[in-house]
Formats: sequence, C-alpha cells, structure tokens
Amino acid sequence: MKKRSVDSRAQQLLKALVESYIKNGQPVGSRTLVDQADLSVSPATARNIMADLEEKGLIMSPHTSAGRVPTPLGYRFFVDSLVKVKPLDSIDLEHLSRGFNPDMSSQQLVESASGLLSDVTQMAGVVTLPKREHATLRYVEFLRLSANRVLTILVLDEHEVHNRIIYTSREYAESQLKEAANFINQSFAGQSLNSIRKELISSMQSDRENMNSLMQTTLEVASQAFNQESASDYVVAGQEKLIETARTQALENIRSLFQAFSLKGDILHLLDRCMESQGVQLFIGEESGYKVLDECSVVTAPYHVEGDRVGVLGIIGPTRMAYEKVIPIVDATAKILSEALDASIR
Repeated sequence: MKKRSVDSRAQQLLKALVESYIKNGQPVGSRTLVDQADLSVSPATARNIMADLEEKGLIMSPHTSAGRVPTPLGYRFFVDSLVKVKPLDSIDLEHLSRGFNPDMSSQQLVESASGLLSDVTQMAGVVTLPKREHATLRYVEFLRLSANRVLTILVLDEHEVHNRIIYTSREYAESQLKEAANFINQSFAGQSLNSIRKELISSMQSDRENMNSLMQTTLEVASQAFNQESASDYVVAGQEKLIETARTQALENIRSLFQAFSLKGDILHLLDRCMESQGVQLFIGEESGYKVLDECSVVTAPYHVEGDRVGVLGIIGPTRMAYEKVIPIVDATAKILSEALDASIR
C-alpha cells in the first residue's frame, strides 16, 4: 500500500493505535485513540477514520471488541512509513559488545549472539552457524584407523577442532597420510577451506594421470576432508520467552512454533533465504511464507567474516513487537558479531 493512499490524519491515528497496542496488548478504542494521537477530532470522526483503515486492511476488530488492533499489513505500513529506526547509541553498542569475547571459538560467539539477542529483546534469538567453507585452516592431521578408514583432524580459526572419519578407495600407509598432511599444512595453512578446495583439488584433477603418489594421496583425503556440502544449522536461545505470547495468541500456535524450532527445517530455510540479501530483513506474519510463523515476526541481518557473508542472525517474536527498537538491535548485533569473528581469526 502506498503512503499517499492514507492521508496524514489517518496515518497519525494508525501510528498511535499501533504504538498503543504494542505497549499494552489491548484493542484500542476511538476515544483512547483520540487522546493518544493528540488530534483535534471527535471520537465519532476517529471511528470513521478507523472504519476506513479497517476497510483498507490495516486494522481489524478482534471478536466482539469495540477496539481495533493492527493487522500484519498495518504493521508493515507502520514499519515502512510511520516510524524512523535510529541506530543504537554508543552506550547500547558498548553493552552489546561486552557480550562477545574474541578469544571464544566461532561456535561460542554464535551461541553468545543468540543468547544476547534473546536477553535484550525478550524474544527468541536465532543465529545460523558460519558456513564452514569460510573457516581458516590452521592445521590438518590424518590418522589411519583401519584398512580404508582415516580420522581427519581439522583445526580451524585457532580455536575449533573438528574430527571426522573418511573412507578412502584404497588403503594408505601411516607415512603416506602424514606426508599428505604435511604438504597441506605447509602449502595452505591460513587459507579458507573454500580457497583450498579451489586451488588444490581443481588443479590436481586437471592432470590426475601425471600425479605422483603424494599428490594422489593428498587429492583423495583432501577432497573428503574439506567437503562442506552438509546443510548449515542454527542455534536458538530464549524460545521459552515466546510462551508470553500465549496471552494474545492461541496456545496451539506456540506449540507449533516450538515444534518448528525442534525440527528446524522451515526456520532454517527462511534464514538461508536471508543470506541472499544485505542489511536487515523483516517478515511480518504470513510474509515469511511458512505457516508455522504466521503469527510471528522475524527480523534478521547477515553477519560477515572478512567481508564475506557467512551466516544470519535475528529474532523471532510476536507480531506485537517494538520494531523501532528490535531492528537496530539486530543490525548492531550482526555487525558486532562480524567484528568479533574477524578478531578471532587474526
């Protein structure tokens, strides 16, 4: 809906109605609205304006209440046209920054961001784990377990150790595996897993027939050790805070949302979609496209490592949220997490 289709007086009433409902959670009547909007109109005129706003789909009357509440379309108009989102001040930024310690691993930083978002907003904080292809290799070791089983030990970003078992097409001696690990460590330590795959595996495959024994061993174990095709994941904190929304929403909606957190599929797909865009994204109610989130709003922002988008963080809460406060918190937290992750790999 275009801003010009709602005149200035109706905009002022709508703004007052949304702000009152966000604050109190109660349907707003025309007399209350006139007092709060500071407009020189009668309650009867206010009722006419509200009727027009209701016809436009911006507000609705719940059940038999004489008051009105905003619809998702009304919230969208409110966010896009009626409020000015201001950046956090230096005191708030300092408070957020204290929640991140660059000595933490990337997993710990992500968990800290999730908990911090929940604590500050009193909603559920969600953060996807960094895409591991952007992680920096510090050290790799290959240990022979049995005939065709090799334990891969990857040390990433100074702090993280990942172990996985790979299965090779033929048996390798312990000395061959050690030689391959030494070659990778000497040639590629300090580079991202993504760049290693491109530089090492691609070049080797181009002339596989002429490779010596070391190169053949390195190609097979490296191609599996650095395979990052598995789906990303996320951590969530504070989902229990959403129980508070049961006061104004059906309890069944809350149960469905908790199930979504458990199964992760729909929420993860939505967060992955947000990776494609810069800056803050906001989904109100049905805008997300996922039924389980129809009664919620989702506010997200991507975070970066060395300039590359590697994940998304945000909050999930009721549509009745203080958007002008939540949006800058999400935006600032994404930037602070990015800075902390950059510092942790230096």
